[in-house]
Amino acid sequence: PGEKPVKVIVSEAGASVYSASERASREMPDIDVSLRGAASIARRLQDPLAEIVKVDPKAIGVGQYQHDVDQGALGRALETVVEDAVNAVGVDVNTASSALLAHVSGIGPVLAEAIVAHRDKEGPFATRRKLMAVPRLGPKAFEQCAGFLRIQGGTEPLDASAVHPEAYPIATKIVAAAGKDLATLMGDAPTLRGLDPRQFAVDGFGLPTVKDILAELEKPGRDPRPSFATATFMEGVSEMSDLKPGMMLEGTVTNVAAFGAFVDIGVHQDGLVHVSEISDQFVKDPADVVKTGQVVQVRVLEVDARRKRISLSMKTAAAGKAETAAARPERSERPRPATAGGKPTAVKAEP
Repeated sequence: PGEKPVKVIVSEAGASVYSASERASREMPDIDVSLRGAASIARRLQDPLAEIVKVDPKAIGVGQYQHDVDQGALGRALETVVEDAVNAVGVDVNTASSALLAHVSGIGPVLAEAIVAHRDKEGPFATRRKLMAVPRLGPKAFEQCAGFLRIQGGTEPLDASAVHPEAYPIATKIVAAAGKDLATLMGDAPTLRGLDPRQFAVDGFGLPTVKDILAELEKPGRDPRPSFATATFMEGVSEMSDLKPGMMLEGTVTNVAAFGAFVDIGVHQDGLVHVSEISDQFVKDPADVVKTGQVVQVRVLEVDARRKRISLSMKTAAAGKAETAAARPERSERPRPATAGGKPTAVKAEP
């Protein structure tokens, strides 16, 4: 009670593609196509990665020149990026959809469907080792995928971490050296930092690997993604007509191009921060300074309602004024009309 609802803008890029897909019809068979898209957008706010993997990355809009490059090479590159992101975050094998599991190293679409089918029939997996009971999931596939799959509340605490089952013996040695049980040691940063990682290094598990294991035990199952942040839009600003030059607003970067960055400021049209207005310093490539999803402070420079264009600046107000003054010639330097004998001379225009 008393808490004010927060307005959050969620990108709808690719939602229409998903809503008309076979996957959407399987997941929401009794719902209208337009409502499927709305549900997908809402799910993106709850768990962006789990929902966006259901859409072909090319349908999201990945850059200014995406249609001008080799589509096969682009598809492979995007697939690699998605797989890297999924593996870096980790996947809860007992709750993940087949679409998300398919992007885990060593699994793929066929095995992902087999894992979900086995889970639906036999119930949640109690340990990572139970995955070996899934048809067609052999030792090689298990070796590749196990470290990226998480099991929360299982019988083996390490299954909820990024420690690979092959490294469990090293973790056991660390626990013994600490003189505590595993559940107590996990998350105990002072104790773990007091251990010498060199004493646990063996053939096959060098010093870098041991350090990674210690770091994971210190923060088990940590999510590498930053905390959720959203722009706070100004009250009373919801249409282009509400904008006035000089307004300071908060917005979210929606796209970055060679000529600048587009920013959502809470109206129905994204504003453009030209590359020359991104910083007080010279900027060669906007991508070096801003990225999609970043929350930024902007100043309204100009609003063209007829052409639906909003010009924004990320420069400090002082820098903007200084630049304007520098561009305007001093009084003594301003051009004077041509004179003859001290009198102004009329200049005839060229035909």
